[in-house]
Amino acid sequence: MSRHADPYCLRSRLSWRLLWLQAALLVALVVVVIGALCASGFVLVPRDEDRVIEIVQGALARDEQGGLTLRPTAELKQLREETPDLWLLVRDRQGHSLSEGSVPAEFAGIGGALDQISQARLGWQLFEDDPRKPPARLKRIDTDAGNVQVITATQGKLTGAKALFTTSLVLLGIALPGLLLMGTATFVATPMIMRRAFKGLDTTAEQARRIDIHQRGARLSVKQIPLEVVPLVAAVNDALARLDQGYARHKRFVADAAHELRTPIAILNTRLESLPSGPDKTRLIEDAARLATLAEQLLDIQRLDRCGHPFAPVDLVCVAQGVAADLAPLAIAAGYELALDAPATPIEALGDAAALERALTNLVQNAIQHGPRHGTIGIRVSKPATIEVTDEGAGIPADQREQIFEPFYRLTPLDRGAGLGLNMVREIALLHGGHVSVLDTASAGSCFRITLPPIRQS
Repeated sequence: MSRHADPYCLRSRLSWRLLWLQAALLVALVVVVIGALCASGFVLVPRDEDRVIEIVQGALARDEQGGLTLRPTAELKQLREETPDLWLLVRDRQGHSLSEGSVPAEFAGIGGALDQISQARLGWQLFEDDPRKPPARLKRIDTDAGNVQVITATQGKLTGAKALFTTSLVLLGIALPGLLLMGTATFVATPMIMRRAFKGLDTTAEQARRIDIHQRGARLSVKQIPLEVVPLVAAVNDALARLDQGYARHKRFVADAAHELRTPIAILNTRLESLPSGPDKTRLIEDAARLATLAEQLLDIQRLDRCGHPFAPVDLVCVAQGVAADLAPLAIAAGYELALDAPATPIEALGDAAALERALTNLVQNAIQHGPRHGTIGIRVSKPATIEVTDEGAGIPADQREQIFEPFYRLTPLDRGAGLGLNMVREIALLHGGHVSVLDTASAGSCFRITLPPIRQS
């Protein structure tokens, strides 16, 4: 599976994408603003305000009389060629001075007044003066001629590396604080906004978790959820509606098929009774009984949907006695002895008597069908509310004791059973709030136990 197909945190992804978008917009805004100011001539004039001072610092010296002079260095020569309007004024503390070019009158007489100032930028008020007036730079530096004060225009061509460095500093100075502020706000606000926006989804998710296979007509609520999620919830509701329709068609088919089977099975049983006694008749009667049981099981699927609370008290002893009386002839004909172990006093549980009788009938018929055709099949009722059916067959392997309760599951592929009986037993037990389990017996064979919640005595 690719990285993009894995689940991801929407809050984190949205926060980071908003941060990148804000960073891109902020950088673009800074570039546009600085570009506009540069084009208007207000800021970032392509002149290096310290270059002249650096060249003067390397070229300044003393002449034989102790005055100030500039040595003809290569940097100074290049500066003079590049800057025809070059001007500068150098003064030391002994009163010596040196000037070059046409020093503006407004800067010519201020040097002595600023002897105690190490550096300064002298310019014009923005938007009120002519931006083409060159500002001046004053700086006191140490040279071979001693400590001097240099006043010059911010002249000299700005190198590419220095321009990039200066621009980067400007961008960082303007964009970085804003980006940090917006990033912090994004990572704090985005989870809060999404938590409130998707609050309704928690209710919808809880509704989805409560949907049960036996619950029909369940739909997810679309209240208080974002419009962007409504199509997904609507699609899930449409799928639930289609499942309900399919389940209803399935129930109608099962009920109709079972009802249609009843009549030919009853006719078959009548004709079998007229046959002479013998092994073949016994087998045919058992097969007809299995067909009748299958039809009843299919009808039980429909009955289970209508069987529910409020339940009535059911005497499990009476249920066991009725099933034993009904199935004793079938068990004896198949070679078994049917034994009932029940107390004389009632053992009651809340439930549906017909459904519990069907569950016990399925267990006994299962023992008759899959047994060795000899031995004893036992029915035992005990407190607090338990019914057990034991046989002396081959038993159920431990690794298949859960699978045998699945619909249409068979222990052997050639088994003549339909595979619905044990599933029906489990569904009936679950419907009553109980459970069914398979236990080992003292001898060979299996023990199926239905455990139901007993009636609480007040």
